[in-house]
Amino acid sequence: MGIPVENQPQQQHKNFQLLQTSSSEDKKRWTLNDFDIGKPLGRGKFGHVYLAREKRSNHIVALKVLFKTQLKQSQVEHQLRREVEIQSHLRHPNILRLYGYFYDQKRVYLILEYAAKGELYKELQNCKYFSERCAATYVASLARALIYCHGKHVIHRDIKPENLLVGAQGELKIADFGWSVHTFNRRQTMCGTLDYLPPEMVGSVEHDASVDIWSLGVLCFEFLYGMPPFEAKEHSDTYRRIIQVDLKFPAKPVVSSAAKDLVSQMLVKDSSQRLPLKKVLEHPWIVQNADPSGVYKG
Repeated sequence: MGIPVENQPQQQHKNFQLLQTSSSEDKKRWTLNDFDIGKPLGRGKFGHVYLAREKRSNHIVALKVLFKTQLKQSQVEHQLRREVEIQSHLRHPNILRLYGYFYDQKRVYLILEYAAKGELYKELQNCKYFSERCAATYVASLARALIYCHGKHVIHRDIKPENLLVGAQGELKIADFGWSVHTFNRRQTMCGTLDYLPPEMVGSVEHDASVDIWSLGVLCFEFLYGMPPFEAKEHSDTYRRIIQVDLKFPAKPVVSSAAKDLVSQMLVKDSSQRLPLKKVLEHPWIVQNADPSGVYKG
């Protein structure tokens, strides 16, 4: 069954919020019968994501269906609980909402905000690389979202194009909190994606919220050049390039010196010397290029 997706009126959204509030008071649990299931939106390692409509409010959502057996086999139940716990408490225009969850004998279901324009990495693949105005707008949006997360003692630790979605208006949404951690101190586990890992995580040194500044610097580089800065054929070479901060800017595409300056100030080995996120927003390249609305208008 297909579901027509128009821009949903604000009223529907409010109804859905009201429904959530009342359902928690009545101790009503969601079930699959509360939703009309539409087309598949994507598939992941542990299950699938579907377009769905909540029947009582008509609200369009994305329903992430995860198989318990696969979660158990990969020993990620703890990680999933953490993801749900963290994401359900975050409210920011550039962070995908997690409205709630439910489960049956075989599956766990996450009720997520629907990001109509899909995955950012597909857009990046299609364009090869983004214009400076587009890249700056996206980087500024993410910097604001990460400032919000860090204020709530949440380090994301896995910022990369595959974890970013685009909403109906073209706004960026951080979508995957599987690696993120609620913290008040430094941590020493290695996680995230190799190309985006900072030197302290590659070297298994303890790390703090500045890991997200590094990843944002890597992302900014990839937005501008269409590939991550420390890419190499072999894992071991990527490791080496990260540890040495072997940062080289290609001749093509042509990128302004102001953009390169920002990237260079974020990709610093000493995590205490990385440009703080608030300063990223004040950087001349961001100020001159980023659309203040947070949406790149082409």
